[in-house]
Order: sequence, then structure tokens, then C-alpha cells
Amino acid sequence: MPSNPRWTRRPEGSTWGDFGPDDELGRLNLITPDKVRAAVTEVKEGRTFCLSLPLDRPGGNVLNVRRLPPVLKPTGTEDAPRFNAQLCVEDASLVDVVSDDKVEICLQYSTQWDSFAHVGALFDVSGEGRPEPVYYNGFRAGTDIVGPRDAEARGIASGAHRLGIHNAALHGVQGRGVLVDLLSLFGRARHLVGYDDLMRAMDAQGVTVEEGDILCLYTGFTQVVMEMNGIPDGAILSKSCAALDGRDARLLQWISDSRIAALVADNYAVEHLPAKRLAATTQAAMPLHHHCLFRLGVPLGELWWLADLAAHLKAAGRNRFLLTAPPLRLPGAVGSPVTPIATV
Repeated sequence: MPSNPRWTRRPEGSTWGDFGPDDELGRLNLITPDKVRAAVTEVKEGRTFCLSLPLDRPGGNVLNVRRLPPVLKPTGTEDAPRFNAQLCVEDASLVDVVSDDKVEICLQYSTQWDSFAHVGALFDVSGEGRPEPVYYNGFRAGTDIVGPRDAEARGIASGAHRLGIHNAALHGVQGRGVLVDLLSLFGRARHLVGYDDLMRAMDAQGVTVEEGDILCLYTGFTQVVMEMNGIPDGAILSKSCAALDGRDARLLQWISDSRIAALVADNYAVEHLPAKRLAATTQAAMPLHHHCLFRLGVPLGELWWLADLAAHLKAAGRNRFLLTAPPLRLPGAVGSPVTPIATV
């Protein structure tokens, strides 16, 4: 086991320390220059597909009560908004008309990436029987991922000082995307996809996943969202489309063994929530998030728009493409909106 100044014990089956004692990229490290070059060879037509929802969708806060739609406003003041502002008002010789705006946004409201600072766990990193709040690679809550109270007490800025989403932006999330069509197999009813289901879908579609690939799961969920025109029905959405079964141990082990670099879905949370409760007294409420973000360092992409790409790939008899999906380079953020582009 690699030595590390932050921990003497790491979660079983985790990748902590495998990419270095201070690694913040996790399995994005597997997207090497050779993998990017291989991804570029998947471009046959030069056609591109936008894989994001409009940033104001799904609409409302049904999917997550804490996340609200973006609020877009002009800069300036209420009395003098910087929108259609005619500069001749200030200088009669000027002909410019200027608009300038700002947005208040929940970074994980719409199409998004989750960083490793998004979900941690109580874990005994010292091996002394004292669970502590930690994140991927043993980075500490309060020290490395700093909330407002700790920030005020220490006189520093709040945010993810380590493991923030800006690390992925700096690395550049570009590689080979591989799409699995779950909608064609399971339809629009909610279905918990375990290992057997995923293997059946991949075998039927001739999908092969290699180290460093970005696996994209098409369920049809965002199509249901878009059909609701910004007024989502939570009761319907909770019963719609496939979602991974985060309690399936064989599925989690396959994610480990596959060495995929990232996992993406067009549904909310990638996994089915709420997850089934275990008989054990302690457990993760979001087992797939726990496995991917906390243990393995596999970023999760949620609420992507995959319908157009899936239709094109199916017609062309393909399932691989070049995927370009960098998050915002926003230091300290634990998640980010993203406008992914697939090139086929």
C-alpha cells in the first residue's frame, strides 16, 4: 500500500495513493496523450453533438430542493442596467450599444460534473477506530475542503482547497466516449440496472470498454425532463427510466475492474436514489457516489443530453466517439455545469 501523510489506512479496493500521495485527478490520470490520440481516431464524419441541457432545465427544484434554476440579470444597477446601454448618453460621439450580464447559478443544477469534493465519508484513516470526515485520497473536511464556519474561524476562503473541479478543467477532460443504450432495452419505466443488466446491454450492442474510456449511459431520462417544459413532475420522474443499482456489489466491482476514467448518465445522480437500505447499521446513502467519488476517483456526470447522439450512433452502427467535456476552471468549486461535445 502506498504511504501517505494523511492516512495509514485506505478504503478496501480504493485507488488512494495509486497516482501519487497528493493526487487530485483520480482515474482521469488514465486519459493519457495516447488515449486522447486514440479517441481522435473515432472521428469519421466531423459531425458534432451538444450533450447538455439548457442551463435552466430541468426547471424548478423538484429533483433537488437545494438547487434552484439560474437567475440571469444585467450588470449595473436597477436604475442603470447595462443592457442595450447607449454609450452616446455618456459621450455624444459614441455609437456603441452595450449589453453585459451576470448569473447566480447552482453549479450542479443542470448538465454537470461532480468533483471528488462533492461526496466524502466518515472513515477511519488512522486505523485507530476513529472515523473522520474525509474525501478521496484522504483529504480532510475542514482542512482541505473548507466550509463557511471553518473558513471564518481560520480566516481563509471557503471552498474545496483540494479536489476542486478546477483540477479536471486544468487536466482537460477529452477522451474516448463509449455509449450504452439502456433505453432500448428497458424502456421508460424505472429499472434498477445491476451488473447482469449492464453486461447484457453491452453484449447486445457490441460495446467494449477499455482503460481510460468515459462510459456514457443513455436512459432517456432527460427526454422526459425536456417534455415537461420546465415544470417537472417529481412523481413521474421518480419512476422514469433506468438507473444504476448502487447496491449491486458486482456492478461496483466491474466499475473498479474496467478502469474507466469517468462515468456519465443522462439521468439524475447516475444511480437510483434513494438506494435500498442494507441491514448493516452503517452504510453510504449514495453507494455509487461513495464508490466512484470517494474510493476510486471516478468523476460522475449527470443529466447529460444523449438522445441525439444515441440516435446517430445507432443508425451508424457505432458506440464510440471523441468526447470533449471540460468543467469550469473555477477554483474551489465542488461541481460544475458542462457543455459536452461529442464528435463522431
